[in-house]
Parts: sequence; structure tokens; C-alpha cells
Amino acid sequence: MPPVTVAVVVSAFLVMSVAAAGGDVQSLRLTLERANHDGLELSQLRDRDSIRHGRILQQRPTGVVDFPVDGTYDPFLVGLYFTRIKLGTPPKEFYVQIDTGSDVLWVSCTSCSGCPTSSGLQQIKLEFFDPSSSSTVSPISCSDQRCVLGEEFSDSVCSNRNQCGYSFQYGDGSGTSGYYISDSMSFDSVVGNSLTTHSSASVVFGCSTSQTGDLTKPDRAVDGIFGFGQQGLSVISQLSSQRVTPNAFSHCLDGKNGGGGGILVLGQIVEPNMVYTPLLPSLPHYNVNLQSIAVNGQTLSIDSSVFATSSNRGTIIDSGTTLAYLADEAYDPFVDAIMQTASQSVRPLLSKGNQCYVVMSSVSEIFPTVSLNFAGGASMLLRPEDYLLQQTSVGGAAVWCIGFQKLQGQGITILGDLVLKDKVVVYDLAGQRIGWANYDCSSPVNVSTSNTGTTEYVNAGQFDHRNSAPYETYKLIPSMVIALVLHIAFFGVLPILL
Repeated sequence: MPPVTVAVVVSAFLVMSVAAAGGDVQSLRLTLERANHDGLELSQLRDRDSIRHGRILQQRPTGVVDFPVDGTYDPFLVGLYFTRIKLGTPPKEFYVQIDTGSDVLWVSCTSCSGCPTSSGLQQIKLEFFDPSSSSTVSPISCSDQRCVLGEEFSDSVCSNRNQCGYSFQYGDGSGTSGYYISDSMSFDSVVGNSLTTHSSASVVFGCSTSQTGDLTKPDRAVDGIFGFGQQGLSVISQLSSQRVTPNAFSHCLDGKNGGGGGILVLGQIVEPNMVYTPLLPSLPHYNVNLQSIAVNGQTLSIDSSVFATSSNRGTIIDSGTTLAYLADEAYDPFVDAIMQTASQSVRPLLSKGNQCYVVMSSVSEIFPTVSLNFAGGASMLLRPEDYLLQQTSVGGAAVWCIGFQKLQGQGITILGDLVLKDKVVVYDLAGQRIGWANYDCSSPVNVSTSNTGTTEYVNAGQFDHRNSAPYETYKLIPSMVIALVLHIAFFGVLPILL
């Protein structure tokens, strides 16, 4: 199954707060942070995305978890999205990468072979989880139904000690193995308009005892990976089954003028202009049915079979991928149509194999709009800034390059942050659909969780109850950091753009 995950894209220091309302509704408060690296060329970013794509694995009353995103947005900063979580009793803090392309939360444990001991990411001091130091840890046996659940997706293995283990192998040659344990995940919780600290929920996660390949490199090392996939052992599935959070998450990444910011929330953002397309069932990633592409209102002559879903074809929505990737047969018609529309106003330029254009005026005045049309009548409208990336300048003129890349010889289309930015995107796992709407991601959003008619306003971690109509919502307002230069991005992926 094609890859999609990880790497990064912009820098960000995310303050994740959680909101909840009504009675004993709970929510979580986490802190997301993000690291930056030096700027890279488009070709390098594409290569990094390719590696990331190989990283995808085959195979109580609810509350709302809110992650307000602070920082700046720069498509040429290489980063990594991660959050801080607390595991065990007493709680110990770990930095874990957010990954929409895998399901399991795992962290490096003591006596780990090949695990990095230092990180090149700023402010990261790597930690190792020691099960013997937690009073609430419990092993997962081979007969445990949670181990059986892991076996269904080919990642659980059992030892002769009746210990439920796992072994993940990634397409880039890296991997991790270890064993599953259950322990407490701690977080701040909100019940009504009162703040209750030191709340917790029991979750199953992996204790990594071995790492290989890219995971051993210290330059972008973190303590583990936080999988946001759909399968039963993902933390989002575990928390929703315990009614701690809804079985949905949403994000809104601010990409306008490179300003950055945004929101990531466990729950459904409510926006009147939202359109939805069904998630394709029984697939490990967020697969949807892309049916056609239109440039400047004209549908491209691409056979519908190009976008058909099979074991090695299809369309994936992944906030962990920085760029966007088109199936081989769709790429040339797409680029040719854009060129035909803009050819009179730009000068074509090939830069390291990328189709670029020397532009003397605003790209929005020269380049056409693009429509990605999905099953269910949902269309995603792309501005020129959603498929072009500004690289440099030549003689005072800007050079813009096609941000969509060709997956040579492959039938996979991957829609990453390049096209997802400046949109509310909702992953409704309970309803098995994904929705989106163009949106100013620096503005507040409403998040619906029930029918009690309560609206929660969240601003920099402060909660204020208000009455509202027919559904229960939370007003989530991203906050701005004044003194710090932080960076933004969502669910792990390769940079140029999360």
C-alpha cells in the first residue's frame, strides 16, 4: 500500500488544549511542539517525501481535545510535527511524532538497541520509558484481546514468554520492534467550566526495544511515534471507545502569506460550507475516490481508471505529507493544462527537473484555479498558491514551481499539506467520511460533540461557557505567540510546504 506519513513541513510550537462541556464531559490538554531545519531545495524535499511515503505501515462522555497552533509558516523549512505526552505513574513526559500513516503509539524503552540517545531537534532531550518505574503499568499477554486486535493488522507477534510483541517494518528500510504494555496517559481535563488537572486514561502503547534504519539517526530523533490511523490500537480509537474523545479529528492549517498558525482538534469542526466525500472502507489509510480534475473549469481528459482504487492505486489524503503527488498518467495532462492557460504571461523554466515559471506579477492573476472532484459531489478548489511553490527569484522576478510531483510509474495520488492548508479538514471516523471547506485558519472554529446546545469558547487555554443552538459546540480560537518564533505544521510528512 502506498506510503504516506510523516516528515514535516513547517515549524510550529503548538499549544494543545482540550475542551469539554456539559456535565462530566471531558477533554484533554496536550502541548504540541515543532522543530525546524535549514531550508532545502524542492528536489530534496521531494526526496524526503518519498522516504516518508515508505514509512506508512501496511496493513466516559466524550470531550474535545484542542490543539491551537502557534508560530510561523514557511514552505521551505524542514520540520517535524511532534507533541509531548505523559505516560506512566508518576507521569513522565515524552516527545512523539504525530503520524497519520500509522496506528500505534510507541516510545523508546530502557535497554533499547539502536535507539538514538540524543536529538538534533531544538529543546529535545530524549527520554526512555522504564516500565519498572510506573506503578500503573500492566503487560499485554498473547491471549489479551488487544493483542489479538494487533494481530489482525499484522503487527503483533507473540513470544514464548506469552508477551504480546510487535514488529513494524517501513518501506524506507527502517523499523522498530518491542512489546505492548498498558499504562496511564495523563492530561489536563475540563469538566463544564471548571478545570480539573491530572486526569488520565489507560491506553495500550508500544515499548520499543529495537530500532533500525532512519529511526536510529539523531538529527531528527524523538522519543517515539504517535499514530493517528483508524485501527483499533490507535490512541484515538482507544480514547473514543472509552468515551474520552469523539471518534473524529480535524485540522485547519494557516498558510496565507507564510503567517502560519492553525488548529488541530480531536472532534469535528463545524463549518457551513463543508463538503464531504466517503472514506473507502477496509483500507489502512485515508483513501478517497478522486474522480476527475478540472483546470480553469475544463475537465482534463484523464481516464477514470487512473484514479481507481486497488492494491497499488488510489488517492490518499495525508496531512503528514508536505507536497502533493499525482498518479503518473495524470501528471502531464495536469501540468500541460496549467501551462496552456498561463503561457502568455510567464516564462517557462526547468529547475532541477521541476517545471517552474518566471512570473512578473501576482500568480493569482495569471494561473488558473484547479478543481479536484470526488465521489459524492465534493470538490476541492485550489488557488494557484495551493499547487505552486515560490522557490527563488531571477532578475527581480519571482520563480514559481509546480508543487505537485509525479510518482513515476505509480498510480498513487497523495494530497498533502500543499493543498490542505487554508482549509478546515475533518476526519469523521465514526461516519467514515472526510470533509473540507476553505477557511481563514487564523479565525475561531466551532467543534461539535453532542446535542446539549452548549458552546465552549477557548482562547489560550481559557474556557468560558456560552449558550448556543441546536448542537453542542466549542469555539476554538488559535492564539498567537508574541516573543517566540515557532513553527507550524500537521501529522508528519515531508517538507515543502503540515
